[in-house]
Amino acid sequence: MSENQSDTHIHNNASIMITGGSGMIGRHLTSTLLSEGYKVSHLSRNINQFGKVRVFRWDPEKGILDPIAFEGVDYIIHLAGANIGEKRWTKVRKEEIIRSRVESAKLLYDVITSNNIQLKAFISASATGYYGSLTSDKLFKEDDHASTDFLGNTCRLWEEGSCLFEKAGNRTVKIRTAVVLEKSDSALSKMMMPAKFGFLLQTGDGRQYMPWIHIKDLCNIYLKAIEDQKMNGAYNAVSPSFVTHKEFIMTLGKVMNKPVLPVSVPSFVLRLALGEMSDVILKGNRVSSEKIVTAGYSFIFSNLHDALNDVLNN
Repeated sequence: MSENQSDTHIHNNASIMITGGSGMIGRHLTSTLLSEGYKVSHLSRNINQFGKVRVFRWDPEKGILDPIAFEGVDYIIHLAGANIGEKRWTKVRKEEIIRSRVESAKLLYDVITSNNIQLKAFISASATGYYGSLTSDKLFKEDDHASTDFLGNTCRLWEEGSCLFEKAGNRTVKIRTAVVLEKSDSALSKMMMPAKFGFLLQTGDGRQYMPWIHIKDLCNIYLKAIEDQKMNGAYNAVSPSFVTHKEFIMTLGKVMNKPVLPVSVPSFVLRLALGEMSDVILKGNRVSSEKIVTAGYSFIFSNLHDALNDVLNN
C-alpha cells in the first residue's frame, strides 16, 4: 500500500464491483486494486473482457442486472457513462450522455435496495465539468453550485444518482475528475495527434485554465476513497498546480521534443468542427485540490512536466 493512503486500512480481501471497468480509467483502476490485493469484478454490456476479473452482464437501458453479481460485494465504483468526447453533441447525443449516467445509477440503487445488499461505500465518478465550461478568475471548490450549462447539468444529475445511496445510509463519495493524463485513450492522446505531422497546436487564446490529474494519482484517490472511512461527499481529483492551455501545450512540446506552432487554432474553427463540445477545449477554470489534500492525500505528480514525462516515457 502506498504511503499516500490512510491509516484506516481496510483488509484487502474486500470485494469491489466496477461499472465501466473496460474504459480507460476502469482498466487502470482495476490493475491498481488487484495489485493491492482486492477482489475486483466488472459490470459490462460486453462480458468477453478482462481475464483477471469476473465480468457480469448488465444493460441499464433495458433494466437488465442480475442481483447475483453483488454476492459478497463490499464497494461499488460507478464509472459507467457514454464518452463525452466521442461524438458531436447533438440533442440525441446529449440525452444519451445524461441518460447513460442517471439510469445506470438508478438501476444499481434499485437492485441493491430491493435485494437488501449491504454496501460499505458507493463511490461515483463525476467531473470538474460540474463547475461549467467558462473561463474566469474564480477558484472552484466542492461547495460551489453546479453550472447550468450542459456539462454542469450533466454532472449535477450524475451526482444525484449517488445521492440515492447517500439517503439510504451508505457512505458515498463523488470524484470530480479533471483531464486525465494517460497516453493511449484520453484527451491527452487527442492533443498529441498533430505530433505525427511534427508539431503541436494551441487552441483558442490559450488563456483558459486546464485542470489535470495523472492517472496514477486518480487511481490512488479512488483507493483512498475505499480505505478512508472519513471520506464523504464530493472531492476534486485535480492536481494542485494550475496551468493554462498554452502552458500545458508548451510543456507537452518540451516533453515530446516537438515545436508548438506560433499560430493557434482559432475558436471559430473548433466551433465549426466540434460544435458546442468545443467549449470543453476553449474554456476552463482553476479547480481547487485543497479538500482532498486536507483529507490526507499527497500527490505523486503535482508538477506537469514530471507528470507528462512519466506518462509518455514509462
